Amino acid sequence: MSHKPSIEDDFSRRMILAAGAGGVVWAGLIARLFQLQVLESEKYQAAAEDNHIKLALAPPQRGRILDRFGKPLASHRRAGRVSIVPEQTRDPAATLAKIAALIELPDERVEKLIKEIATSRRRNAGFVPVIVANELTYEDFASMNVHAAEIPGVQVEMALTRSYPRGRDLAHVLGYVARASQDDLDRLSVGMVDDEAKRLEKLFRHPDMRTGRQGMERFAEEWLRGKPGFRKQVTNAHGRVIEEIPDEKFAPVAGKDLYITIDSELQRAAIERFGEESGAAVVLDVETGDVLAMVSTPAFDPNDFVNGISGSAYAALRDNPRSPLYPRAHGGVYPPGSTFKMVVATAALESGAVKPTDRVHCNRYYHFGNRTWHCWKKGGHGSVDMHSAIKGSCDVYFYEIARRTGVDAIAATARKFGFGEAWTLGMTGARGGLVPDPEWKQKALGEQWYEGETLNFGIGQGQLGVTPLQLALMTARIASEGHSLKPKLVGLGPKTEQDGILDAPLDGDIMRRMKAGMFGVTSEGGGTAYRSGDLGLGGPRLAGKTGTAQVRRITQAERDKGIRKGDEIERELRDHALFVAYAPADDPKYAIAVVVEHGEGGSSTAAPLARDILHFALKNDSRRKPAYGQTASVNTPGQGEPT
Repeated sequence: MSHKPSIEDDFSRRMILAAGAGGVVWAGLIARLFQLQVLESEKYQAAAEDNHIKLALAPPQRGRILDRFGKPLASHRRAGRVSIVPEQTRDPAATLAKIAALIELPDERVEKLIKEIATSRRRNAGFVPVIVANELTYEDFASMNVHAAEIPGVQVEMALTRSYPRGRDLAHVLGYVARASQDDLDRLSVGMVDDEAKRLEKLFRHPDMRTGRQGMERFAEEWLRGKPGFRKQVTNAHGRVIEEIPDEKFAPVAGKDLYITIDSELQRAAIERFGEESGAAVVLDVETGDVLAMVSTPAFDPNDFVNGISGSAYAALRDNPRSPLYPRAHGGVYPPGSTFKMVVATAALESGAVKPTDRVHCNRYYHFGNRTWHCWKKGGHGSVDMHSAIKGSCDVYFYEIARRTGVDAIAATARKFGFGEAWTLGMTGARGGLVPDPEWKQKALGEQWYEGETLNFGIGQGQLGVTPLQLALMTARIASEGHSLKPKLVGLGPKTEQDGILDAPLDGDIMRRMKAGMFGVTSEGGGTAYRSGDLGLGGPRLAGKTGTAQVRRITQAERDKGIRKGDEIERELRDHALFVAYAPADDPKYAIAVVVEHGEGGSSTAAPLARDILHFALKNDSRRKPAYGQTASVNTPGQGEPT
């Protein structure tokens, strides 16, 4: 007998089916929720954060430049700054007017900023802040901070700015940093693919980025620059930053510190000793080739260039008759005068043209052809050999041995000492000067060489041009009795492979004769710098050679009346004063070259100055072991190789 389903059975089946279907739906929902909230939570969290968190480019902190003992020469300091984000302001002119009501903002500056903001928008770089004012005073910074929230697009912050705590002391060595120009970007992006070049340009458009423009700042750009990162910023609906979220994985990597071989205290002492004089001084470690001082004075203040120098301020530097922009120590080319006589004497002995004992009679005049050359000493020196000629700086003697030796031999020996080569050592503006010879004259001027020019060459005049750095290198090679020398200015940093080593063979016996002559200059009767030989240290003496380089031609009429000197002639027509020396004389450690522009007398002006600088170097042991040679950890945050 069949069973007819009851109403209750039918209801139960429906309930079971409904419950099963509901269970499937709920299981799917739970699985989806698990997927969204657990398995893919990071993905959707990041998507959510994109709505209110942005990654702002964070430039790296530039590495410092330090002297040989770790004293900062280029570092950073905090300074107040106000800027505008172009994409966050609708009316730049109105925004700038509000800022000008709070701080001083010249009309011409406002006009320039309006153009800069417009340019930024055209380049689709409206997110990059445009700096309105740097170096805010405390009062201006406080005022802007109070009112910034009322002015859309305005940012007020403390920013790091490049600082040169020694000011002018090392301007021509360090150079300076500045905002990158298009020329800078083109130079820095050489060899990069398009994407790399675009990233580099974006980085350097940031208001905190600077690039090295001259000197070590330019040479070591990649070493000092570091790597950019990002800052996680929380913004509101209007795009204003309301919070910053620290995140180490996005942090920029700071640039590496650069150590140079300079002793900044010796540098300062040398500059103070120059006083109001214009000129240059270079001090070398005879054994290592380290440049311990590189003075060019007067100089400019690199701090003036960091945030952009005004046109009028730059014009004042450019037009200054004392030329503070001129890197005299390695880029100034001067006739060496009598400081070159050791080169001529070396060439004469190397070539066999003369013997050390050969004598020449000096009665103040030297006749050759239809011309007469003069010696500096009224009445002449009498009969002199090589030693007494160096000691008394007899011009007539060197006219004669230059004629016997010939221009080619003298030029070849000059190049052995490093003349004619531009020693950059990581700096900009280095010049090689000129070592003239017949081949050069024919190519440059289309003229033959005359023997009378060789006579001028013999006393360091004529076409010959050298730098103070080259004179210091010459002196160091003599002091070391001809040993090889590799000059260097970078202690710990990038390699400077463009500069070579002075290792051309020089006869040790000849160098000892040159040293004896230089000792006679400062320590024997009749020496032209006898009063400067004592270093004032209770024993050690220096050995050196004076030089006076003419900057004008003295006529016979003036000689007959008496050569005008000092205040009788304009400063620009006075002779340059030179002195080269090493110390101590019996155990050379330091070599120095000094040029005092229009200082007139090497013995009266340049020699005492060099003596005082060497006194400081010896007393304070400027060549002692540098900081970068003591521990491998000094070059934080990056490591480098000593050069």
